[in-house]
Order: sequence, then C-alpha cells, then structure tokens
Amino acid sequence: MGAEVNAQSYTREERQRYREKVRQNLDVFERMLTASSFEFDKPMTGLEIELNLVNDKYEPDFHNAKVLEAIADPDYQTELAQYNIELNVQPRPLPGDSALELEHDLRDSLNKADERSREVGSRIVAIGMLPTIMPEHYQREWISDNNRYAALNDSIFIARGEDIFLDIEGPTGERVATYCDSIAPESACTSVQLHLQVAPHEFADHWNAAQALVAPQVALAANSPFFFGQRLHAETRIELFKQATDTRPIELKNQGVRPRVFFGERWITSIFDLFEENVRYFPALLAETTDEDPIAKLEAGIAPDLAELRLHNGTVYRWNRPIYDTVGGVPHLRVENRVLPAGPTIADVLANAAFYYGCIRVLAHQDRPVWTKLSFSAAAENFELAARSGLDARFYWPGFGEIGADELILRHLLPMAHEGLEDWGVSRAVRDRYLGIVEARCTSGVNGAVWQSECVQRLEDGGLDRRTALHEMLRLYADHMATNEPVHTWPLP
Repeated sequence: MGAEVNAQSYTREERQRYREKVRQNLDVFERMLTASSFEFDKPMTGLEIELNLVNDKYEPDFHNAKVLEAIADPDYQTELAQYNIELNVQPRPLPGDSALELEHDLRDSLNKADERSREVGSRIVAIGMLPTIMPEHYQREWISDNNRYAALNDSIFIARGEDIFLDIEGPTGERVATYCDSIAPESACTSVQLHLQVAPHEFADHWNAAQALVAPQVALAANSPFFFGQRLHAETRIELFKQATDTRPIELKNQGVRPRVFFGERWITSIFDLFEENVRYFPALLAETTDEDPIAKLEAGIAPDLAELRLHNGTVYRWNRPIYDTVGGVPHLRVENRVLPAGPTIADVLANAAFYYGCIRVLAHQDRPVWTKLSFSAAAENFELAARSGLDARFYWPGFGEIGADELILRHLLPMAHEGLEDWGVSRAVRDRYLGIVEARCTSGVNGAVWQSECVQRLEDGGLDRRTALHEMLRLYADHMATNEPVHTWPLP
C-alpha cells in the first residue's frame, strides 16, 4: 500500500518545503552511494500479492476493513479500493528448498484468510483484473479509508484539471472508451511484486536486465483480458494502469511530458540515475515532510530514512522501481519488479517468480549483456507487444531477430532460468517444479489470459450473454484457483 500520510491536501508552502527536502535527500543519497556500507552479503527476495474480494455473486465486495479485521494478520493490509487487500511476504533467502516451503506457507495463509473472509461474506480471488467489475461499481463509495489514497486521487485530478479518458481497444475490436472522475479504475489492476536485494555497484546491471526481461515476463504470465465487460489486451492491466493514473492533460502529452507510469527512456549506469530522474521530471503528488536531518544523521554514522525521497519514489510508477530502505539501521537497495499480474494460483505465481529470479541472475552477469545489444526503444516496444498479445506476441531479441514469445522462452530464457537458479543454490526439486510449469505453459499455449478468454467464449457459444459468462468464468476460476493446480491444466467448460 505504500507509506501512510497524515494529510489529504497540502498548502503551497508545504509543497515548496517538501521539494527542498527531497532535493536534500537526493544529495545525501548520492553521498551514501560512494561512502556508506549497504547490506547485500546475503541477497534477499521478497514478494507482495494484491488480491480481490468478491461476494457470493462473484462481483466486487467493498468491505476490506471488515475482512482485514476478520483475518487479523499483519501480513494482510489495505489497498486502494475497498474490494482490494494485499499480502506481504517476509523476505527470505532463495537457495535450497525455500520456494517449496514458501508455497506451503502461502497456501496455508491464503486458505486461512479465505476461510475468515467467508465468515463475513467475502471470498478472496487472485487475478490480474477482476472481470466482473463494471462502471456502476465505482458509483458508490469505493476508496479505502486511508489518507494516502484520498490524497493521491485528489492530487492526480488537481494536476490534470479534468476527468481521465480511458481508451483501450482489444485485438478483435472490442473497446472501452469512457471518462472517469477518479482513479478508481486503477484499483482493478492487481499485481505481484517481486523484490531482489542487490549491491549498489550491481544495481544498474540488475535493473537493465529486468527492463529487458519484462516483455517475456508479461507474455508468459498475462492474466488480465477483460475490463468493463470487454475483451481487451492479454494483460490489459498494463495499459489501464498507465491511463488511470495519468496526471497529464492532452496538451502536456503533446509536449512530450513524461507519464507517471514510466517505463523509462534509457539504460542506466547507477541507481542514482533513477532517483535523480524522479526528482527532476515528476512534481510531488504527496508532500509529507519529517523532522529528520539526513545530513546530521549521515555525519553521525547513522543511515538516514530519507523519508521524503522514498515517498516521492513511491508515486512514480516504474515497472522496475528502485527501492532504498533501512532495516535495523542498515541501508539496502532493491529492485522491485512490478509487471506481473496476480494469480492464477500460488504455484503459477512462484513459477513466474522462479523464471524471473533465474533469468536475472544470468542476464545481470553476462560478459556482454543483452542491453548492450538491444535498444531501449526495442525493449519498450517488446513490452507493449507482450501486454497486447501475451504468448502470441513476437519480439525483437539479439541473436534471434524477430521471434515468438513462446519460442524465445523455451529456446533461450528457460535454460537461462535453470542456470541462474542453480547458481543461486536453488534445489533441483524447486527448479523442476516451477520451471516445469513455465515450460508446460509455453508448450500448451495456455496462460491465465488464454484460459479466461477461451472459457468465456465456450460459455457464450453455449448461450450465455457476456455478463453472465464473465460471472460463471470467475466462479470456475476461483474453484480452480483453490486447487493450486497450474492454470495450463485447468479444464474448459
């Protein structure tokens, strides 16, 4: 959910003071990168899963406060809309059988959370976008009771000065074109976020590798084909998130002002490049300041929190976000990978994670890395193609030219993922289970988006209208999700 704030609006003086503090934080961060000791001896991985709540009709259930009270577990937190919650998984080392243990722990946690949710009339569903969400659902009180979310909503619309126009067209011509007077549609985008702790001198290589990898990741994991009743992109969440949080009116778009959901525009040489871009290009949405003197703390040998810089960083929505944080007074850096949709099952989520961590391990340490042979614009285009077409996308990849997503994964990236996980010290049992799921998904051509689309088509062919078919598909999806069998094995009606 990001850090909570105390206010929902800010004065001009507060915004000016915040800007000055952010710039001071940035100067201190630059000093720290050259002179401070960061924790990275034991690289840690972390995971966040955003979830949806549905009622007995499989429509969004706007009662997350009641559900969180019933779950009574600090690992579960509020999210943007009242039908969203988030599960935060404590960081853990990757080697050995850790992933198998994590799968057991996550299934146990979600099962218990779902049981308690059902006691108060809700059910938990892990899916990239809730297919039964409709425009009328946002005509009620939809936003969570949280200052951060209210302040973000207000700041985005003050910056725009007008309503948001959503315009997304799918491959068969189905289209959503509508105005929105809030950022409510953003809440339809539920994701899995993967964290990897890295050393400062290795951050640029890991971020560049992650940027190159986002297209295969999205193609493999796509799970968001429906929005407002229309069949749109394989991973509609990508385009919807970009449009629903856009602070730019059309005139600023025409001037080339950068969007708040930012893929980036170049390969980097340091983590500082990203934080410096954030400060240079993006006005503050939240302007909360603290009493911390970061210079005094640094000179006293104490790692500063840099709260203002971190808050600002959290309102620039990069698909691979740089993270600075401190634990026990020791600073560390992380790459936060944000491209993956939630679901369909815990097994699928961990297969996606294994693919990412294995590939990154190799890509970041190659003698001639992929980003030295791939233009940044080509990486961005690959990403857009993956979001639109999923496993049917075709990419440009160095050494292969134009190649299908499934073939690129099977021939090149899957062996790389095996090598990387082995280098991490991950057990064969883990590699075989999760990368086996990746392989089967590619050979079958079935990911979450494909299963959802084909299921709805079958139901419509059987006589159901689109809205009824979406509800029935989601019911079947939720039942299959509970089995933890990977999505490529799910039967169709």
